[in-house]
Amino acid sequence: MILEAWFIWASALAISTAIPYFYLHSFRRRERQTRQGLAEAQQLGIAKPMGQFPYIDPEICIGCGGCIRACPEKDVLGLTGGLATVVNGARCIGIGQCEKACPVGAIEIGMGDFKGRADIPVMDPNNQTNIPGLFIAGELGGLALIRNAVEQGREAVRRIAEQTSPVAPGRGGSPVVDLIIVGAGPAGLSAALAATEQNLSYLVLEQETSFGGTVYQYPRRKVTHTQPVELPLHGWIRKPEHSKEELLQLFEDLSQRHQLQIRFGERVQELSRSADEFTVQSSGGQYSSRFVLLALGRRGTPRKLGVPGETLPKVMYQVRDAAEYRGQKILCVGGGDSAVEAAIGLARQPGNQVTLSYRREQLFRIKTKNRAHLEKTLKRGRLRMLMPSQILEIHPSTVRLQAADQRLTLDNDLVFIFAGGTPPFPLLRQAGVLFRDQVEPTA
Repeated sequence: MILEAWFIWASALAISTAIPYFYLHSFRRRERQTRQGLAEAQQLGIAKPMGQFPYIDPEICIGCGGCIRACPEKDVLGLTGGLATVVNGARCIGIGQCEKACPVGAIEIGMGDFKGRADIPVMDPNNQTNIPGLFIAGELGGLALIRNAVEQGREAVRRIAEQTSPVAPGRGGSPVVDLIIVGAGPAGLSAALAATEQNLSYLVLEQETSFGGTVYQYPRRKVTHTQPVELPLHGWIRKPEHSKEELLQLFEDLSQRHQLQIRFGERVQELSRSADEFTVQSSGGQYSSRFVLLALGRRGTPRKLGVPGETLPKVMYQVRDAAEYRGQKILCVGGGDSAVEAAIGLARQPGNQVTLSYRREQLFRIKTKNRAHLEKTLKRGRLRMLMPSQILEIHPSTVRLQAADQRLTLDNDLVFIFAGGTPPFPLLRQAGVLFRDQVEPTA
């Protein structure tokens, strides 16, 4: 009996000693990993938040780690000194799960560091530029989430409605409308619905042949995050995830139901203002309006690599439906989410041989979910990666690359290039819009 009691006491003592040691060791290991990750991100220039990101109040944070567990991008947040900290701000997608998970309210999703940036227009709190009557909504202003685009499009139109009384198109022989909206993505659609709700005369100009803006460019069945958001004339969208097709169908249904005034296939080429009126020149004609809302994406025209053979018909800059390509030898070029998602989607199709080429040694900016899918695809042998490597020449049936210290020639049927796009900043600068680098010093 005494021996049994001693054994129980000794076991309890060992366990009570081991548990704190285990947690202390685990805590120290996580903190070392966080510090290493932060140092690496700073060295690569991707630690600094550039869009939406979590502000963490160190006076309130209790270091519980709930925000880290809630974040879908597992390397954005970490613990240092017993407090939560932003490790890799460039990978934050801004959906705010960390803010919801914090039990003490120490986190608030805010804007990243836009100071001195040449790609962010100067705007007032109402998203109006330095040109009176010219507003911006959506990712052109630096925020990429669908929720932000919808809210900014809606609120911009409400501000416009406060400054004008409705004028019917063509009244008194005048072709002037209250508002021209450039772009039919989430921001533009929200703005069009709000304009209908406010009884404003308006016209939407969209360069593509369908709705969606950036969403339209997504691969088939791509899942998008949508936080709860209110669409004018429709109500709340509360579903947390939508496929590309679901969103586009919603846009189409709303357009038909409310007879939205949208002209597809019209690319805006010039924008100017004289007196109290804007003149908008597009590929389809010239329009006049009292206000303009730019609901453009930042992607713009696909950026070219400038290598010999890039004009061949087998070279493309987006994959909308990977299932269209089977039994092909394919090279994908790029190191972002678009390149990785396309490479994975193409690698899943029967008979495809897919190679992913990137000019750096690692993929730094891809989402955690994409990284996990990429690793699975690589383990299954469906995808080959060449890093670092760069295209030298593209030929009808081959591609030549510089990979590390050797030159390779790959048999090839198709090349997909994901090098970003040339954003529509020249249009804004030509119109007189100021950017942050013109009014603010860099840090």
